[in-house]
Amino acid sequence: MTDNRTRPDPLDEPSGERLAELLAAGVPAELHGLLRRHGVGALTVKMGIVFSEMSAERMVATMPVEGNQQVAGILHGGAHVVLAETLGSFAASLHAGPGRQAVGIEVGATHHRGVASGLVTGTATAIHLGRTLTTHEVVMTDQEGRRLSTARITNLIRDERP
Repeated sequence: MTDNRTRPDPLDEPSGERLAELLAAGVPAELHGLLRRHGVGALTVKMGIVFSEMSAERMVATMPVEGNQQVAGILHGGAHVVLAETLGSFAASLHAGPGRQAVGIEVGATHHRGVASGLVTGTATAIHLGRTLTTHEVVMTDQEGRRLSTARITNLIRDERP
């Protein structure tokens, strides 16, 4: 599978705070131009999400448990969903390509076990990469590789509005 993005113009490369945000989030240099307008988003930064692989077919990132816990001291279920939606939406955006955007239309998650410390890894794998819809399965694991949750996200792909 391949994505629909084209290499952006080097003159469109981000600088300053936006560049620092992309570097801190682990975004590879070849994707900086694509993310120059919006960066990775304030919530992604607040949650501490850092990408290690980025493609339409497979997207991987980590997120710390610390700072994202619920009152009981374990990773908040909503944090699982934020990680899943971030991964699935970024992957769908890469598939959509320039001039198009991905909009989440459905996300659901099943929580299998809790985690109280360390890093959580989310891995989004494409189930369907179509012209107007994408679907990704996202599996969150702890540092020992145990499955914490499984999510599925579907994105609608549409032309960007001017």
